[in-house]
Amino acid sequence: MTIAARLEELGIVLPAPAAPVAAYVAAVEHEGLLHVSGQLPFREDGSLITGRLGESLDVAAGAEAARRCAIMLVAQIKAALGGDLDRVARIVKLGAFISSDPAFTDQPKVANGASELMADLFGEAGRHARSAVGVPVLPLGAAVEIDAIVAVRPA
Repeated sequence: MTIAARLEELGIVLPAPAAPVAAYVAAVEHEGLLHVSGQLPFREDGSLITGRLGESLDVAAGAEAARRCAIMLVAQIKAALGGDLDRVARIVKLGAFISSDPAFTDQPKVANGASELMADLFGEAGRHARSAVGVPVLPLGAAVEIDAIVAVRPA
């Protein structure tokens, strides 16, 4: 099954890739690895999921924010690979940054929202190494930001 067919089966519609908000590019492919800049959690309506885990958001809301970051990561990957998601050989690593109250310690559960989506979409190739780090604040007040390293097949 193609990744496009799997997206359809999962009911996921990819948004337009978000433009960088500062002096960087969305993705860089080098020697078989695609490095994707951190992506923020935009809802389907384009609004940003903001707040802090342990204050205004619970684990379920954080996991949904992480899932929305993963959907934007896939949109960026698709754009960087000329529309061909079947070039993805492996999701190598996700780096999850979770805006958290100092007492909040469930960052791994929040990051699972992204990890589970990658496994659902790419199967075994979607299983990856990961970090999940609590931070006091993220750009634009976002609840979660996630970046990725992806192994890609030649075009």
